[in-house]
Amino acid sequence: MAARLAGMPENVTTTRDFAGRRVVDREGIEYGRVRRVHIDEESLGVAGMTVGYGVLKRYYLPRSSVSRITDESVLLTTPPIRAGVRVDDVDGHRIGKVRRINRNTETGDVESIQVAHGVFSTKTVSLASIWGVGKAVTLKMTRSEFRSRP
Repeated sequence: MAARLAGMPENVTTTRDFAGRRVVDREGIEYGRVRRVHIDEESLGVAGMTVGYGVLKRYYLPRSSVSRITDESVLLTTPPIRAGVRVDDVDGHRIGKVRRINRNTETGDVESIQVAHGVFSTKTVSLASIWGVGKAVTLKMTRSEFRSRP
């Protein structure tokens, strides 16, 4: 931790102190480590974080996804949706992988995902069609319902 300056409130920390903290959900699944903290230029508040996992893989985590921050980790309210993660149907059958995440430009929250299935095919799935997120993204539909979508 950085040195405390005279007059500095107790609940204030530097962005450097966040680097390397583990990002964990309620079940204890680790989703990577904090690489950078993003600051909103207008409000000077935290807008989100860049989280790194694997080799050279990174994703943006909006502030709304963070439940609590401890000395060692960042606890999430909900698991993050990441590009490259497996997508399953409601029965547990593999459909494809998350190719792209479409976010709201103002809030940074996820609006929909593009699912890659087959060699060159992608389909957009709204957030309302996602049943759960963990090690894989689980949809609220079967594989045949997914294939029949436009």
